[in-house]
Order: sequence, then C-alpha cells, then structure tokens
Amino acid sequence: MMRPHIVEAVWLNDAGLCSLEQLAEFSGLTRAELEDLVEMGEIAPTSVDAENNLYQTHYIVIARTARRLRDDFELDGRGMAVALNLLRRIRDLEAQLNNAQAKLPQ
Repeated sequence: MMRPHIVEAVWLNDAGLCSLEQLAEFSGLTRAELEDLVEMGEIAPTSVDAENNLYQTHYIVIARTARRLRDDFELDGRGMAVALNLLRRIRDLEAQLNNAQAKLPQ
C-alpha cells in the first residue's frame, strides 16, 4: 500500500513574505547566522516594525546557498556574506558579458 507524501510548497518570489524564523526553518541556518547576513546587507527586511521583520521569500534561496557554503567550507557569518557577495558579483558580470556578446554582429 502506498502512503501519501505531503509536501509543503513555498513560492519564492518578491510578493511572498516570511519571518526570520521561517527563513531559518527553510534554510537550515540559525537565527544568529541570518542576523549576520542581514547586518552585512545580503538579506534585507521589506517591512520593519517593532514586532517582526518580514523578508521576501526569494531570500530563502540566498539563505540556503549560505548554508551550503557554511557546511562545505566551514564559513562563519562574515565568510558566508563575503562568499555570497562574490557569487552575486560573478552573476552580474556574467549577465553583462552575455549582454555585450548579444550586441556583437554575428
């Protein structure tokens, strides 16, 4: 007999919001590690109130990448932030290169 498997899905977009606790749950990072990423500017709250900061759900991908970097390279919070910044810069440079190549005559 097959047992049903229940899966929870989260839309990772700019419209969805989640709390820091949810980011921790979905990413595997601790609250302190996520707070380091917020402090370093890698993750930014969309709404700031005294009770609870909310974050766009697309930050789950960034937080999961940070967790993999932490686990694979034994990085601390600052190291994760530096690595994330470098990865973002590489993606930006690759996009610029692709745009420049697309403008070249074939």
